[in-house]
Amino acid sequence: MRITFSVVKAAALELLDGTVRRDPTRVRELLHADFIEIGRSGRRWTRDETVAALALESEHVPPHTDERSFIEVAPSLILVTYRITGTAGSSRHSSLWDVDGPAPVIRYHQGTVVPPEGDD
Repeated sequence: MRITFSVVKAAALELLDGTVRRDPTRVRELLHADFIEIGRSGRRWTRDETVAALALESEHVPPHTDERSFIEVAPSLILVTYRITGTAGSSRHSSLWDVDGPAPVIRYHQGTVVPPEGDD
């Protein structure tokens, strides 16, 4: 079965949901074993560090996302880009999703802060 963009979008949106983010079992299912994130701060996060940090998050309103783009960069990889706007300002995000298995898993994620002047 070929994984569609809509399945990847649903998985990506799950990772923005506070209930899912605080569920280590579900987060591990969504993150590839070799997952790496470069956060908005520039810090590099491993899968285990990400799972642990998300489990400790407090409840918050999910951020607004827009400008979503899905690009198949290889038969088993989809690049997802989007913008988040929330109380901490705006940031642009890119994620590389592996769609080779039965469900999509995120292999890499990077967030970049958008300057307050809106130079995006």
